[in-house]
Amino acid sequence: MIELRKDYVLDRWVILAPSRKKRPRDFVRQPAAVSAGSNVCAFCRGNEKLTPPEIGRINSPDSSGDWSMRWFPNLFPAVEESGQREVRTDNTFYTFSAAYGSHEIIVETPFHDRQLWDFSDKEVRQLLQVYCDRIADLGKRNSIKYVAVFKNHGIEGGASLAHSHSQIMSTNILPSLIREETAAMKNYKSCPYCSIINSEKNSYRRCFENDHAVAFTPYASRFNFEIWIFPKRHFRQLSGATQEELAGISRLLQQALAKLKELNAPYNYVLHYLPVAEDGDFHFHIEMQPRFSIWAGFELTTDIIINSVAPEDAAKFYRGED
Repeated sequence: MIELRKDYVLDRWVILAPSRKKRPRDFVRQPAAVSAGSNVCAFCRGNEKLTPPEIGRINSPDSSGDWSMRWFPNLFPAVEESGQREVRTDNTFYTFSAAYGSHEIIVETPFHDRQLWDFSDKEVRQLLQVYCDRIADLGKRNSIKYVAVFKNHGIEGGASLAHSHSQIMSTNILPSLIREETAAMKNYKSCPYCSIINSEKNSYRRCFENDHAVAFTPYASRFNFEIWIFPKRHFRQLSGATQEELAGISRLLQQALAKLKELNAPYNYVLHYLPVAEDGDFHFHIEMQPRFSIWAGFELTTDIIINSVAPEDAAKFYRGED
């Protein structure tokens, strides 16, 4: 059984998923010839039977009957819809449940050598709409408290398959980070992020802006070239965005990805939001975290991160000034 466990004292959780050690690792740094019948990518067009049954797809616009994007359950899930859903504590210190939820893969393109940073902003917007739809669908299920949406790119970003894809995981707990962020917002009379957006769009950390969204490198960036994307209008979930706002967010995400392509950067990006069923306020945003450095002893013992690239210098790179 895949199990969810809490730290003895801290509000920190782990998932124990020993079956994932069987997960295939086919990522290679350099293109390599693939002989017929070996190292076949299950995510490529024509290999659909190698994945679990499809949940949904977007068909190619050329009416060929092929797909341009498809999603299905992860063959090696970190959570499963089985076991004890309720979190309980035994003997004071042992808090646990089954790691209850679902784990899905979104294959973003049928082409193995095409990455998300090669997408048009229209294609990125289509992906964000799939995220929105999957959050809504999975969030309605019993015992689900949060639907995590994220993308890993590159070995250092935790990607185990080279073919471009995103992941969606629903869980039976609200993540500690989201609860911490929601609690911190209560320290302000109004949304602090609305004020931060207005400040940063005129700062040395400003990267991109359009009518509906702003992108900037955060003042206390933890990652080299970290960049955040916020809608200008305040809403808690991605589903709160209008089509025009979704297009604005997508455009900035595409611009950030295009710059990271110049560095061939490994990265993660994550969606931050507060589910409909939860009390509190939030400002939806996307955090993009390039992964050039490895956190070592100091970071692990203090939770203070050493970042060798100042956010002001990173913003110059995004603006094309460096």
